[in-house]
Amino acid sequence: MQIILLEKVVNVGNLGEVVRVRDGYARNFLIPQKKARRATETALKEFEVRRAELEKIQADKLALAQVLGQRLESFSLKITQKAGVDGRLFGSVTNMDIATGLVAAGFAGIEKAQIRLPEGPLKAVGEFPVQVAIHPDVVSSISVVVVGDVV
Repeated sequence: MQIILLEKVVNVGNLGEVVRVRDGYARNFLIPQKKARRATETALKEFEVRRAELEKIQADKLALAQVLGQRLESFSLKITQKAGVDGRLFGSVTNMDIATGLVAAGFAGIEKAQIRLPEGPLKAVGEFPVQVAIHPDVVSSISVVVVGDVV
């Protein structure tokens, strides 16, 4: 399906590009999230009229993300979970737990999809580096300290 991107999408393209993606990806994710529109003649004309407005909105989002990224860069999040004597957790610390902890710490707008855990959920006590993708162009590193509550 041919779509026109209304904002930058990772691994797809930038604002204003007409790209071809799979039908399901466009119908089920990009179009409902208002990240894209079908690339029809009328949609292309409407986009050209609104191009400056959309670019300004994207620039504002990027500026806010950069400010939030600088605040996050030196942040350390402490999470307490039940653990055994050997330091392994009963369960795990997921991206949802980290996002909830960041929102509780005052970083509004962080969602679980923005938390990147390259090796999967954290299953042991210790300190782990975690990536937070606030914006496609802004990725911050935080430190997550998992403290065991010995049972």
